[in-house]
Amino acid sequence: MHPHGLLSFPLTPFAADDTVDLAVYADHLAAQIEAGPSGLFVACGTGEFTALSMAEFRMVVRRAVKVAAGRLPVYAGIGGGPAIAREFAAAAAECGADGALLLPPYLVESTPAGLLRHIRYVAEPARLPITVYQRANAVLDPETAVALLDVPTVAGIKDGRGDVDAMLRLVTAVRTSGHARAGEFGFLNGLPTAELSAQAYRAIGVEGYSSAVLCFAPDIAGAFYRAFADGDDTATRTLLARFYLPFAALRAQVPGYAVSLVKAGARLAGLPMGGVRPPLVDPSPDHVDRLAAIIADGRAALAGIEAGRVSTVEAQ
Repeated sequence: MHPHGLLSFPLTPFAADDTVDLAVYADHLAAQIEAGPSGLFVACGTGEFTALSMAEFRMVVRRAVKVAAGRLPVYAGIGGGPAIAREFAAAAAECGADGALLLPPYLVESTPAGLLRHIRYVAEPARLPITVYQRANAVLDPETAVALLDVPTVAGIKDGRGDVDAMLRLVTAVRTSGHARAGEFGFLNGLPTAELSAQAYRAIGVEGYSSAVLCFAPDIAGAFYRAFADGDDTATRTLLARFYLPFAALRAQVPGYAVSLVKAGARLAGLPMGGVRPPLVDPSPDHVDRLAAIIADGRAALAGIEAGRVSTVEAQ
């Protein structure tokens, strides 16, 4: 089954000696699961897939599978060149993952037809359902999206481009293709701070989204998702204005903050995550202070929303 709903993309913590800290990782995963996502996507972009060795990748996936213990599915990031991506897909299956997210191919730009060849090369021998991540140099067109329906191990597409018009064309082409898998094929909103575009993507039939905020402020991320799912426009607008838009503005100030600012948020939450591996850079002290203030204001907004609900119930 393709993932849906609110999705967690856990961080990968590094200890002072630059090894993966599996104890902190287990605590982080447990907190993510408690927040109620419908799936864990480990060792993906937020989890610094490109910075991990194969041995570290295996450790991360195995630990996630162990902590999840069947309560929710675990998906693992795979990528690099085609042969390496195949190796990661095989490793993810061996480690017990339920599926994989195929990141864009390393460096090389091509055509949609060339991208289709790459996806087939990785996915056809895979023992796991694979979601294709569209972003950067991996751009699909409607014809290619429909062709993916003929690859049984490809379960869906995650979009990280943010071109809603282009994504509408992909969704429409697949859903109206008449293919036997057209209805079950999945689509996800995978933009950084996807909450900003959640309502626009829902309008074109893409309701599930990834939430980096879940990694450091699960109370805010969970409340936003519930408001989004329930159609509570007042709550969603309040959280967008008070938290998500300021957070996105800070995130946009430095390349790589989509990962390192999230990791700084997790450290503010009390998890000894360590820093990011190169070429990413950790946020400056001023930016960390600004992040702390944004989180505090988001929680104040959330408290106001909850207080308003309590008052309404009491009045009834």
